Amino acid sequence: MDQIKKYEFRKVLEDLRKKSGRGTELVSVYIPPDKQISDVTSHLRDEHGQAMNIKSKITRTNVQSSLESLLSKLRYLSVGENGLVIFCGAIDKGGDKTDIETFIVEPPAKIYSYIYHCDSSFFLEPLEELVEEREKYGLIVLDKREATIGFLNGKIVESVKHLTSSVPGKIRKGGQSASRFQRLREIATDDFYKRIGKHASQIFLQIEDLRGILLGGPSPTKEDFLKGSYLHYELQNKILGEFDVAYTDESGLYELVDAAEEALEGLDLMREKKLMTRFMKLIANNETMVAYGEKEVRGKLEIGAVGTLLISEELDADFVHELVEKAELTGSDVEFISTEFEEGTQLKRAFGGVAALLRYRTAGYTQ
Repeated sequence: MDQIKKYEFRKVLEDLRKKSGRGTELVSVYIPPDKQISDVTSHLRDEHGQAMNIKSKITRTNVQSSLESLLSKLRYLSVGENGLVIFCGAIDKGGDKTDIETFIVEPPAKIYSYIYHCDSSFFLEPLEELVEEREKYGLIVLDKREATIGFLNGKIVESVKHLTSSVPGKIRKGGQSASRFQRLREIATDDFYKRIGKHASQIFLQIEDLRGILLGGPSPTKEDFLKGSYLHYELQNKILGEFDVAYTDESGLYELVDAAEEALEGLDLMREKKLMTRFMKLIANNETMVAYGEKEVRGKLEIGAVGTLLISEELDADFVHELVEKAELTGSDVEFISTEFEEGTQLKRAFGGVAALLRYRTAGYTQ
């Protein structure tokens, strides 16, 4: 999903999130592409009958009215390749007033499960997961006995390769000197690390948009692996951190992701902060490599001078759509900036919610 579609879909979810009912009166229905409409209709009719058991007359009436509205819509709706999601319910309008409203959403990616959900708010989590950044990270967990290589793709952990070593145990066999035995262990360990590095490099180098690599294991094993530069040089710089984990099989990959959760959560925010810090420094130095405000940024976009377009997530969708279209025509990068940090808030309040880092110096513009 491109930036503008993702932005627009998030706005749809934001609007739906604001809708609320007074009881369990809001119905959410997720229909995967392989689900027959006739099966959905049959299920909703059953739910309509079951709603007769709801004690509250108001809630009972509202749920049945919502189901009747859904059933009427399903007569002419078709399910696309990604499925279909319908929300319907008695929306609280204040002052003891409610209106039955229906919202039809085409998911941006394929949905796989049929869901019927009734609550005081719409069930949005499955759709929210679809627009989360599904960035791919490499995962390696290792000790001297075994190693597992995998990926974190969005929230999904995938194990790709499991390796076992021939490193001798700590107890040496009779007749071997301690120094010779230690040397054999070191050679075997080095060979094992090389084998891990070779397989990990082959796997990770195939991924063009790999965001980074997480390394896990006991100390000092993971530190020794990192210091030894066993990974391909292009991957060595992608290591985001080392984390203590107890297991080095597939379960260790999940443990690694849990241990690195805080580091991963901050990555997008850190990228946004770096962009805004750069922008603020250029402003402070009276640089002409930046632009801000609707009129000035629009002008820079039209002449193809914008390298990176910075847009506050709080801006109006129509305005954003126009700017992003202009940016895409000239190959400009687009970054949506949250208001969860000070500079992000300043972009909205002090600079009209839109700014740009320019590709080259242009004639200045005075607002």
